[in-house]
Amino acid sequence: MPDATIAAGPLWLCQADELAAIPEGRARGFDPCQTGQDSVFVVRHAGRLHAWRNACPHIDGAPMAWRKDAYTNAAGTHIVCSAHGAQFEPATGRCVQGPCLGQALSAIEMDIRSDGSVWLRAH
Repeated sequence: MPDATIAAGPLWLCQADELAAIPEGRARGFDPCQTGQDSVFVVRHAGRLHAWRNACPHIDGAPMAWRKDAYTNAAGTHIVCSAHGAQFEPATGRCVQGPCLGQALSAIEMDIRSDGSVWLRAH
């Protein structure tokens, strides 16, 4: 998802109950720009939610999941790129193994409003 899309202003993501349904160590993809492809994913790690752009820093634009909502390894300890197996820390997005070692996923901030709606913040 181009950063300019979010930079233009808040972008609706989902309702908070959809995020509450994400189990620990797992993730869910979202298509907030309605392009027909998930451009953002949210992972639950250590009880916290983290939103990331669905693109590997090694191959810009390469989707991370190998199938719908499959962004993490089997143990749920790392986010894994389907294109080349790079592993990322879920809380920081930093690559800890693979060809993009030291690079990081692009974080996206979320706001959960009093009505339960979740919005992606402008940069």
